[in-house]
Amino acid sequence: MTNLPDHTLHDHDRGLAFDLATMSSRRGVVAGIAVLAAGALGYYALRGGPIGGGAQATVLGTASDGSTCVADPTETAGPFPGDGTNARDGQTVNVLTESGVVRQDIRTSFGGMTPVAEGVTMDIRIRLVDVNAACAPLVGHAIYVWHCDAAGRYSLYATDDSNYLRGVGVTDANGEVSFTSIVPACYDGRWPHIHFEVFASIDAAVSGDKSLLISQFALPEEQVAAVYAADPRYAQSVANFADVSLAGDGVFRDNTAEQIAAQTMVMTGDALAGFVASATVGLA
Repeated sequence: MTNLPDHTLHDHDRGLAFDLATMSSRRGVVAGIAVLAAGALGYYALRGGPIGGGAQATVLGTASDGSTCVADPTETAGPFPGDGTNARDGQTVNVLTESGVVRQDIRTSFGGMTPVAEGVTMDIRIRLVDVNAACAPLVGHAIYVWHCDAAGRYSLYATDDSNYLRGVGVTDANGEVSFTSIVPACYDGRWPHIHFEVFASIDAAVSGDKSLLISQFALPEEQVAAVYAADPRYAQSVANFADVSLAGDGVFRDNTAEQIAAQTMVMTGDALAGFVASATVGLA
């Protein structure tokens, strides 16, 4: 699956209906068919996720201090989750069973692969809470995160010698987990985003059990625009970002204002020193 043509990067994360339509018009791209057929159909069958997405009602929880938390809506994992429900070159792709996938720094490859993802450093900090239990922190849950690199490529698919920008963390006593990563690119047709999947435990994550939530984070406009303008490694993102909006994004646009606010990470820092990107994920 090395050196896929650019158009394969344009159609990430638009849901199963789009993926199936795409399959029929791109029969020349054998690897793309393998990924979409096994990844899209297999993913929804095994993980129990939605087919085609759609609007979901806002679910709110209220903490003891009067603050609220929002249940994150389920989103498509896209064709490149790499979690054992999809295939590449006819073979199952599952980084979750690889030794070393549970890690904090996801910029490096692991399991014998060596490439490192270059880009503006971003520390991802996630807090997981139970919307139905007064926004209480959820301890010992596994969160798998993955996103594209500075050129808009997903490891394991656009490149066959790397598995960087993928990793699993376990929530601590405060329901928190963190990763060191880079700011992802903006590729054609999608708002800059990060995929994540939540499991009840690390054992569930690596054994193929159904996840509790599959969703995505959106990144805030001001900070990513500054990165794309300042760092030449993101040169392709400048034009792509000018042509998209969060309100018009094919994944986020069906969500309520409360849901989009919860899904949009808070980023602090700058393009030279790097960023911290934080979000609270609510499970209902």
